[in-house]
Amino acid sequence: MENSKINFVTRNSNKFNEVYDLFQKENIKFDLIQSNIETTEIQANSCRDVAIFKLNSIREKLDGSFFIEDAGFFVDSPLNGFPGVYSSYIFKSIGNKGILKLIDDFENSKAHFTAVIALYFQPTNKIFIFEGIVKGKVSDKIKGNQGFGFDPIFIPNEIPDKTFGELSLEKKNAISHRGKAFKQIVDVLTIIHKL
Repeated sequence: MENSKINFVTRNSNKFNEVYDLFQKENIKFDLIQSNIETTEIQANSCRDVAIFKLNSIREKLDGSFFIEDAGFFVDSPLNGFPGVYSSYIFKSIGNKGILKLIDDFENSKAHFTAVIALYFQPTNKIFIFEGIVKGKVSDKIKGNQGFGFDPIFIPNEIPDKTFGELSLEKKNAISHRGKAFKQIVDVLTIIHKL
C-alpha cells in the first residue's frame, strides 16, 4: 500500500511543524499536508466541543481524510481555568505578560494544557477523537524562545526546572499535550494502514 495523504487543517505553522516532526519520527505511512482552509470556531466550554464543531464545519469543503486540533492553556489555580478555551484570543489580547500580572502566588499555581484532535477518516466516514493533557504550573517569568503561545510561562511537572519555551521540539513533543494526543492518532493510523 502506498502512502496515503492526510490533511492537518491549521493556519498555525508552529502546530503543523510539531505534528510533522512527530509523523516523521513515527515513520507513519501517511503523507501529512497542511491545509489552510478556514474552519468555523464556536465559543464552548470544552476544547472537545470546539474541535468537533470545527471539524464538522469543513467536512463538505475538503476531499479526503483530515484532522483538526484545538488546544487550551488552563491556569487552574488561581485563575479557575482561565484562559482555557479562549487561549488563542487571550494570547493575542494580553499575551504572557498579561497572564503573569493576574497571578500572585506562582509557587502554588497549577496549570495544564489540553489538546483535542478530531480526525475524519473518509473511507469509513467516521470521526475519531483523541485527547492529551500535560500538567504543571506557571512560571513567574517568561523564559525561553522555543515553541509558541503560552509555552514560555508553563513549567511541566515532568521537567520542573524548565518552561516549554526552553525545551527543544523533540523534548516538548515527548511530554506535551499535543504529543500525547498525536501518539494516539499515530497508533490508529498505523492500524488503519495495515487493514
